[in-house]
Amino acid sequence: MSRARPSANVVPERRRAARATSTRAADEATIRWLLGSSEPSIRYRALRDLAGRPERSREVVAARRAIPRGAWVRRILAKQSRGGHWESPEDLYRPKYQATIWNVQVLALLGVTRNEPRMAAACELFLDQFARADGGFDNAPEPDVPSELCVTGNLTRTLLLAGYGDDRRVRAAVDWIVRTQLADGGWHCWPNRAFQRGTLDAWEGLSALATLPPARRSAEVQRAVARGAEFFLRHRLMEQGRTNYAPWRRFHFPNHYYYDALVGLDLVTGLGFGADARLDPALALLAHKRRSDGRWVIDRSNPDIGPGAGYTLRKMPTPMVVEPTGRPSEWLTLTALRVRRRVAAARGLATP
Repeated sequence: MSRARPSANVVPERRRAARATSTRAADEATIRWLLGSSEPSIRYRALRDLAGRPERSREVVAARRAIPRGAWVRRILAKQSRGGHWESPEDLYRPKYQATIWNVQVLALLGVTRNEPRMAAACELFLDQFARADGGFDNAPEPDVPSELCVTGNLTRTLLLAGYGDDRRVRAAVDWIVRTQLADGGWHCWPNRAFQRGTLDAWEGLSALATLPPARRSAEVQRAVARGAEFFLRHRLMEQGRTNYAPWRRFHFPNHYYYDALVGLDLVTGLGFGADARLDPALALLAHKRRSDGRWVIDRSNPDIGPGAGYTLRKMPTPMVVEPTGRPSEWLTLTALRVRRRVAAARGLATP
C-alpha cells in the first residue's frame, strides 16, 4: 500500500516551522553567549533586554554596578586626565575620535553615569563649556553661530543617559531639538542650511528625544518623536537619495555621528514601531548579515565614508576601537537581537 504524499501546502509549512525552530535555537544559544560575557555592560543589557529580568533583580543590579569595572570602561577611563578631559583641556572635540566628547559618548552608551566621579567630571565640562545661548550645545566660540544638531543631539543623549535630565541646560537642549525639527519631520546637522529637508544622517535629534523616559516627554516632544519616526520609516531607514549609500548598509560601533541601518532599527523599534512593514528591507539586511554562529560583526570602523557623502576627509582620523572589526561583536549582536525581539513582540511572533 503506497504512502500518501503530503499536500503541496504542507511542505512549505513544514519548512517554515523548521526554519523558525532553527532560528529560535540560534537565538537561545546567542543569548547564552551574551549572558556569559565578561563585560558587565553586555550582561546588564542581555539580562534586562533579552532574558527579561526585572531592573531590580539581584542579577541585573549586580551587573549594572559592575559596569565601571568592566574592561571596556577601564580602558577608556585609563586615558582620562585629572581635569576630566582626554587629549586636550582646551579642545574637548578634537582630535577626532580621541578627544573628550567621543569618550564620554561611548561611556554613556556602556552605562556609565554621573555616579562615577570621573564621568561626572567629564560631563560637567560640557555643561560649562558647550551650553549655548540658543539652547543647543556646540564648541563654536562665536556667540552668533547657531548650535549644531549632531553635537547637540549626541551630548543631550549622553547627558540624559548619565543622569543629568533635570539640568536646565539639558532641558534647554531638548527644547532646541524640538524647535529645530524640519518640515518633513527629519533633522539636519545645520538647520539653517537644510531648506526644511532632513537627512537620515541627522539621527541624533530623534535619538536624544528617544532617551527621555516616556513619562517625561511633553506633548511637544511626543509630537516630534512621532514625526521623526515617520521620517525614518518613510525612507525605510536606508533609502534616501538617488543611489544606495553603502555605509548605511554596513554596521559600526562606535557610531559617533555616523548613521547606519542598525542604528535606525534600534531607534525606531525602541520607540514602539516594530510592527511597521516599512522596516522589512532593513530587517532583511539584518538577517542577511547574521553569521552561521548566530552573531553579527562590525563591518567597518568609523569614519566610514562612501561615494555620495558629498565630502572627503583630508586626513583620516584615528578610529576609536571598542571591539575589533570582522569578529563577532557582543555589542552589535546584543543590539540586533534586541531589535528582533521588539519586532517579534510588536507583530505577535514567538521569541526565545
